[in-house]
Amino acid sequence: MPANLTPEYLAAEQRFREASSPQEKLEALEEMLRTVPKHKGTEKLQADIKRRIARLRQEMQARRGASRAQPFYHVEREGAGQVVVIGPPNAGKSSLVAALTNAQPEIAPYPISTRAPVPGMMRFEDVQIQLVDTPPVCPEMDEGWLYALIRAADAALFVLDCSDDGILYLEDALRLLPAGRVFLEREDARIEDDPSLPRGARKRTLVVANKWDLPRAEENLRVLMELVGDRLPGSPVPVSAVTGYGLQQLPGRVFRMLDVIRVYSKPPGRKPDLSVPFVLPRGARVLDAAEAIHKELAEQLKYARLWGRTSQGQMVSRDHLLEDGDILELHS
Repeated sequence: MPANLTPEYLAAEQRFREASSPQEKLEALEEMLRTVPKHKGTEKLQADIKRRIARLRQEMQARRGASRAQPFYHVEREGAGQVVVIGPPNAGKSSLVAALTNAQPEIAPYPISTRAPVPGMMRFEDVQIQLVDTPPVCPEMDEGWLYALIRAADAALFVLDCSDDGILYLEDALRLLPAGRVFLEREDARIEDDPSLPRGARKRTLVVANKWDLPRAEENLRVLMELVGDRLPGSPVPVSAVTGYGLQQLPGRVFRMLDVIRVYSKPPGRKPDLSVPFVLPRGARVLDAAEAIHKELAEQLKYARLWGRTSQGQMVSRDHLLEDGDILELHS
């Protein structure tokens, strides 16, 4: 990285790292180009920014063209992962999404108030996770696109209704999901490709028992578990979207279910950037992180230094296995 970068440039670079939409990234890149010092030492950096601006504009143009052809139920993936919130009617899925994210889905005291997916972003520490509110799994909404939406996601939250009426629609939901080629697995399950099933059919799932604020919620959940517990992928987490009870543990549980790690970059000779991590699949190596940061950097990578739980600045190879929270200093 060239020396003598201005505070304005560094601030624009930070905005680029934190941007959550293509438009925000483009505006930050353009600001970086305006504020980068113009001298021979930054020529390569200027050229790189221009290439990134051109590439992002092409991607945005292609995305606008594709979005016109996308079905209404398609949800563009954002953040560290996409998690669908599914379950029977009246379980409180929309209230849960509204309590955990910035989304404002329609909330009504009657079944099937949600008829199209509504995304929102849930924060866990320094990353955002996309939650997608969905129509209920029930005979009235037994459409192929709903199951395709679930299969396309990285994981699922299955919401139980702990009210006195919680059992009314639950049997239908648990019957329709496998009929729609969706199979709920434990949140820590090892998912392997099955050629006999559609891609994404087996879905890591965290079960949530909502409406824990109601008087007989604990008794109702006990009855539900006696009736259908053997068909649920794990023990439910009691929560209340109304009072907030139990919600604080969900972001961490969901992040672990996604099976991803956070890696932070440290430019040589500078302090590490701990504000916005790169999110990679668990099992990623140093070279994978370099590619995520910049393709050209990965091609020219010679070695890296790593700070983590078991290493404090030691030199590591391109194939070194990374862990959540590792800090990388890449050398080309």
